[in-house]
Amino acid sequence: MASQTPSPTADTTSGVDLSFVASILDWLEANIVHIIGAFAVLVIGLLIAGMLSRWAERTLAKHPRFDPTISGFLAKMVKYALWAVVLVTVLSQFGVETASILAALGGMALAVGLALQGTLSNVASGVMILVQRPFVVGEAISVDRFTATVQRIGLFTTELKQFDGLFVMVPNSELWNQPIINLHRHPTRRIELIVGIGYDDSMKQAREVLLALAEQDERALNDPEPQAFVASLDDSSVGVGLRVWCATSDYMQLQWDLTEAAKAKFDEVGLSIPFPQREVTMVPA
Repeated sequence: MASQTPSPTADTTSGVDLSFVASILDWLEANIVHIIGAFAVLVIGLLIAGMLSRWAERTLAKHPRFDPTISGFLAKMVKYALWAVVLVTVLSQFGVETASILAALGGMALAVGLALQGTLSNVASGVMILVQRPFVVGEAISVDRFTATVQRIGLFTTELKQFDGLFVMVPNSELWNQPIINLHRHPTRRIELIVGIGYDDSMKQAREVLLALAEQDERALNDPEPQAFVASLDDSSVGVGLRVWCATSDYMQLQWDLTEAAKAKFDEVGLSIPFPQREVTMVPA
């Protein structure tokens, strides 16, 4: 039987195609400069991207209008953008046509943007809320049908706690696209109390009683000074009003106390608080 001579391009012991290995070595030898350059660009680019990302986060965190959440978000956006630049630069070292890659990535980004239009709207609204600060965590707001305290502001949703203790999660786009009333932004608020008295009672006496109640309470501010006035002439009563300025933290309790004190004082001095009534005249047939 004739003996078989091993092929010069194959290794009979390991089964490895020596021609394939040789082609890899030839490619490495021909592109060693590009490989070293690409590796250097990759390492240096990643280091610079990390440094710039951390610098951007520290810089934005020092600005009073930027929340830590938005600082971290923008810093990550800077890092990812620099990573994309580094990747394109590395590919260009090997002669890869990057224009087609960028066009494909742009098309993918457009498709994803259209698919996630609602989500991206919430993200954009979250960024605007964190930058413009119509409210911050801990403040009470009134928006749409919610009156609650802000618990957390995220990029997608805002978490609220209603005054009755219920948890509410609202998409940021719904908050940003509606008027927002911030109940705690200013240090002082005005209380307006309207009390009805009978038409036979003295309006002057009612105004004096209400002013005295405001002057006796230390929580009522003297600047602006309290005001008492005749507010309305209703069907069954005369509305007498009291306007008092106080600290925002005292608003609710002072309003309750003044309402209770007004009723007690009116009863004491003989001022009536009439209920709705009608006068019926009987006409003989």
